[in-house]
Amino acid sequence: MDVPDAGSSSPLDHLAALMGDRTMSAKRFGSLGEQYAANWLEVQGWVVLSRNWRTRYGELDIVALTPERIVAFVEVKSRRNAQYGVPQEAVTPTKQRNLRRAACEWLVDRRNRVPHAGVRFDVITVVMHLGRPSVLHIPNAF
Repeated sequence: MDVPDAGSSSPLDHLAALMGDRTMSAKRFGSLGEQYAANWLEVQGWVVLSRNWRTRYGELDIVALTPERIVAFVEVKSRRNAQYGVPQEAVTPTKQRNLRRAACEWLVDRRNRVPHAGVRFDVITVVMHLGRPSVLHIPNAF
């Protein structure tokens, strides 16, 4: 779940306030949700290596290095509420297959050489709850 801050205004607080605007477009909300997830991971000690990395198979939302030096390919799903089901349900088998293919391309790209101890696929959901983003991190989601 979300990490409470010690009273100072953090980037997470700023993003949370922006995400509370109910008039913004779904696309803008999704973009802010991805930024919120990336910042949330950094607070957890992760290093974000790539954001919105595009291939012919689709886009990798976040590629990050965990404190254990695992390269995690993170799919982010943001929702204003859970009215239509939990966001992670949108990561279908077809989406998973495309993410695996995109991850292979990321790994073989010479610009992405980073010493690591393994790879995995995570899902992070960001759902607004009582006016604040609530984070659910699912490691090894598929």
